[in-house]
Amino acid sequence: MTGNRGFWARARANADSEGSGGGTSSLPPAVASALPSVVGLAARIPEDRRTARTLGTEREGHGILIDDDGLIVTIGYLIMEAQSVTITDLSGHELPARIVGYDYESGFGLVRTLRPPAVGPIRFGDSDSLDVRSEAWVAGVGGAKASLKVRVAGRREFAGYWEYLLDDALFTVPAYPLWGGSGLIGQDGTLLGVGSLLVQEALGPGAPAFPGNMFVPINRLKPIFDELLANGRISTPPKPWLGVYTMEHRGQLVIGGIAEGGPADRAGLKQGDVLLALNGEELDEVAEFYRLLWAAGPAGVPLSFRLQRDSDAFDMTIRSGDRMKYLNFESSL
Repeated sequence: MTGNRGFWARARANADSEGSGGGTSSLPPAVASALPSVVGLAARIPEDRRTARTLGTEREGHGILIDDDGLIVTIGYLIMEAQSVTITDLSGHELPARIVGYDYESGFGLVRTLRPPAVGPIRFGDSDSLDVRSEAWVAGVGGAKASLKVRVAGRREFAGYWEYLLDDALFTVPAYPLWGGSGLIGQDGTLLGVGSLLVQEALGPGAPAFPGNMFVPINRLKPIFDELLANGRISTPPKPWLGVYTMEHRGQLVIGGIAEGGPADRAGLKQGDVLLALNGEELDEVAEFYRLLWAAGPAGVPLSFRLQRDSDAFDMTIRSGDRMKYLNFESSL
């Protein structure tokens, strides 16, 4: 695969214009020592996979080496349903890798190179130690020129439209241009988070719009790490999943999209439908919708909805599904 070479070149170019720009002298020694642990990651996904249409068939981003045997943590959407994964280190050397684990609840993914990279790993830090206005560094593949000094702009709940909820997401400013799988590194050189998104309101609701990034805190990985490494997934009963992309609009929850072949699609829901109530509870916030959904029982539980389509309100029962069974990891996990 050659796509990761192009990504590595773009990462360096972007870092030259938007990164620290001052070489290692402007970085704390511990941070500078940790930067080689951040690698480039490129994944190729077959066109017939469920997520190929929405996330693309060639995905590029970063990963962070976390042990001496080639284990790398990244953001899971980069490797979801991937047929092949290639890692590029700071020197531009490419290494094939295999998927080790994926957890859709946290968003973390793990891959391992077929032979260890010629760089040292980074240690996990304590992401709970980050307060608002704390300083940290965002790093992509490329060393000091691909690093950016940031501040923590917020710690708050994050509800993603794809049935995803983080209780304590990290938001940083300014925005890092190549965020997917990037490392959030503390002043002591430890890994504090993994890059997930570019957000336009990093300062939070009610504050002026200001672009930044959302990071999944590394402490969210720690309780599930051993199980994810050993089994490829966590063993707790899967949460019910609908396959709807939900947006808040004028105090209502509107379906903005539907996963083809998912439970909502099979039940006949349509883009533009309004979710009024779930199991008798009124709905007006995405986060609360998810909490009610997941409290209903394990995947497969039937769910009673009150919906509105155009000017008509109606009731519908939908049998939920298991998101991991919907995705295709072949024999990767």
